[in-house]
Amino acid sequence: MTKNSKTALKSATGVPGLDEVLGGGLPKNHLYLLQGKPGTGKTTLALQFLLEGVREGESVLYVTFSETKVELDAVAESHDWDLSGVSILELSALSATLGNANENTLFHPSEIELSQTIKVLLDKVEEIKATRVVFDSISELRLMAESSFRYRRQMLSFKEFFIGRNSTVLFLDDLTTEAGDLHVQSIVHGVLLLEKFRASYGVERRQFHIIVIFPRLVSGETKVPFEKGRVTSGLPELDSLLGGGLDRGSSSLILGPAGTGKSTICIRYASAAAERGLKVAYYSFEESTDNIVGRSNELGIDLQKYIDQEKITIRKIDPAELTPGQFTSLVLGANNDGAEMIIVDSLNGYVHAMPEQQFLLLQLHELLSYLGNRGVITVMVLAQAGIMGRMESPLDLTYLADTVIVTRFFEAFGRIRKAISVIKKRGGPHEETLREFRVGQGGIVVGPVLEQFSGIFTGTPTYSGDRENILPNEETVEEKLR
Repeated sequence: MTKNSKTALKSATGVPGLDEVLGGGLPKNHLYLLQGKPGTGKTTLALQFLLEGVREGESVLYVTFSETKVELDAVAESHDWDLSGVSILELSALSATLGNANENTLFHPSEIELSQTIKVLLDKVEEIKATRVVFDSISELRLMAESSFRYRRQMLSFKEFFIGRNSTVLFLDDLTTEAGDLHVQSIVHGVLLLEKFRASYGVERRQFHIIVIFPRLVSGETKVPFEKGRVTSGLPELDSLLGGGLDRGSSSLILGPAGTGKSTICIRYASAAAERGLKVAYYSFEESTDNIVGRSNELGIDLQKYIDQEKITIRKIDPAELTPGQFTSLVLGANNDGAEMIIVDSLNGYVHAMPEQQFLLLQLHELLSYLGNRGVITVMVLAQAGIMGRMESPLDLTYLADTVIVTRFFEAFGRIRKAISVIKKRGGPHEETLREFRVGQGGIVVGPVLEQFSGIFTGTPTYSGDRENILPNEETVEEKLR
């Protein structure tokens, strides 16, 4: 059976990411249960399911036990949807149908005789030949049945009725029962669960982001052949530390306290990659695009030129407004558009965007593996707490990265200086040394190996020898570059 023929046997949900997870949609002619507490988006997803049926030319029916058509129209209007092609059956209007002329149009579901109600529903399905049906929600059916035996018997009757009429049915359940509805779960063909997490600050997080769903990466299925190579920074001393530069398909982590030049190193490699014709996607969790471009100008790097040439794309990411799934989708989109270098500055913001940090390492591992399999160079920044001496990281990511670059402050001769070292590189040699480096107008200066120092990572090293290997206090970056 071909892929297209398999897809023809499924009903697309209208949610691209969910259809991808389901392999094209929900298998047709079955019953499904969509569970979620109030506010998780069940009604919205159900409407998307029906609207997709309308686009496919199908007859669709929305059966509502509680919400009115006006309320459903309001939901649709908020998403700019048109429900004119959706048949809506309001059970609040069943008084006239059942001959209860003296009853209000709004009444408790237990006041309706279950058998009469079900007859009206099934007659409507027969009348319009509905191939997609949504029941919102079965909580009211459960109340009308009064006993679990009658409730289960009615659900089995539903299954028999709809399967014989080639209908795909979605039952909505608001999880009002303590242990969930196991009666329905044992009858339906599949169960979808919507969950929502409320962050202490920022937007609410849903496991299923309504309208777009972000599937989990499967890195092993994305390996594509790519040409091996390296990207150099143009600074011989820095490239020497890294054993020649950054390898294609590798991931690099730059560690260090604030102010040690981590972002500056990223800017240097971004401009060097763009100069060689590579497309770069730069994601900044802390600084705006204007600040990054302004900083690059102070370094003598015209980043705006590469932005105008569409070789570098800079995007400011707000961790309070973006979930990890959305960020991963952005990165994949950039790679699909041809980005060969991805810069994440910094992972501290990515950590804050992840409600469950125990899943962060797994998600980051999948992302790095995916990009590595496609030959993408990934550069990540992780700020550490502290100024000198012992550094504290929000989490240990060193084992995930292929290359780990460490930056540190140290004090020598009455001045706060910076040191840089590479402590790890998979798949190749690198310098096992420490070098001083300085950032200023005109660019980055990397000094010689600090051979006559010991204890630099403590912040207060000991020094034996002369000052020939130390960058002079009065020397400017411009003088060093001449």
